[in-house]
Parts: sequence; structure tokens; C-alpha cells
Amino acid sequence: MGFGDLKSASGLKVLNDYLADRSYIEGYVPSQADIAVFEALDAPPSADFYHALRWYNHILSYESTKSCLPGVKQPLGKYGPQNVADTTPAKAVEDDDDDDIDLFGSDDEEESAEAKRIKEERLAQYEAKKSKKPALIAKSSILLDVKPWDDETDMSKLEECVRSVTMDGLVWGSSKLVPVGYGIKKLQIQCVVEDDKVGTDMLEETITAFEDYVQSVDVAAFNKV
Repeated sequence: MGFGDLKSASGLKVLNDYLADRSYIEGYVPSQADIAVFEALDAPPSADFYHALRWYNHILSYESTKSCLPGVKQPLGKYGPQNVADTTPAKAVEDDDDDDIDLFGSDDEEESAEAKRIKEERLAQYEAKKSKKPALIAKSSILLDVKPWDDETDMSKLEECVRSVTMDGLVWGSSKLVPVGYGIKKLQIQCVVEDDKVGTDMLEETITAFEDYVQSVDVAAFNKV
């Protein structure tokens, strides 16, 4: 695993492609995995690497709380695509105690004029490019299995209740009844959600609130769109 050489354009491209459909290096919240990769970069990625630069600026906002992020920081070879090896050169340090090195930079450290110029230039390029691009909205397609209590449950009414659930970022799609056994059928219904607005837990909790009709709700399929 790895991103190749993160100090080279080829390594940054691997990172950029990896973050094309991810917000973080691992999972759905910032963690020590993000800090480990962030600290391996010498400067912000150029605006050509749009996804990597978006991620970089977001992680930079955690400068003051980076030590509080969850997880344990591991070597770069523990992160990234499976088919790429880590070849990023180790940073030269003068102190044996790595914990004393603040790669985010501290108030009493001065950036060189050249490094500061490059950072400001790349951030300006990023903002200019970002202003021209429509915001990317992460969406998912979810297939839900909604099970009734028994074969006497009014499935038309059950579906009506499910479709009555309205949320910003939720669009209901097609549905069908699928036999379960003993004359019981479950409702299988498709929906598309905006990931930042609607979660599966929220959907399940809202639908199971129709307790006169709904016994349980399960996620049968979940795909990014």
C-alpha cells in the first residue's frame, strides 16, 4: 500500500485519484491517517490536483487540534491503494524525538519567503479553479428492505407511509413487493440520497416509526453514484 513518492507529481496524482471519491484517507471523519499523509507533503498540491488540494486545505484547518483526532499514526505504507508502494523519502530531522517536530508549523517558526510564496500562489490557483467549478455533491443509491409484521399488513399503506418520508437530499425511486415466505411480502424500495444530508440510520429510524405497519428496515444495497 502507499501513494508512491508524495514529493513527486506522480505520487500526488495517485493521492488525487485516491481522494476523488473520498473525503478522508480512511473512514468518514478526519483521523491520524490524514495527519500522517498530510505531514509527508512539503507544500500544498497544485491546483491541477484538485481533489488532493481540497483535502489538504480541509486537513490544514485541524492544525490546532490534530493531536485530538482519532486513530494511531502509522507509516505511509499502511495507507492508500493496495497496488501502489510507498516510496516517499523520509524527512530529515535534527532531533531524535519525532514527537517534538510540528510539521504543521508553529507560531515561533518562520517559513522561508520562497515556501510562503509557493503556498500562497497555489492556494490562489486553487480558489480561482474552485470558483469556476460547480460544487461536487456526493450521492448514494440505497436499496431498502422494509418488512411488515405479518401477511395481513396493508402493503399499499406501508409503502405510502415510507414514501411520505421527506428530507432535503432524499429522492424515492422504484419499488416492488418481494415474497419472504408464509404469504408475507416485503417492500423493496430504491432511493438516492445526498451523503451530507441523509444517512441510512436516519432513514431506518424514521421508517420504523410507522410501527403499526413496519417491523424492520434493512439496507439491501448501498452504492455511490
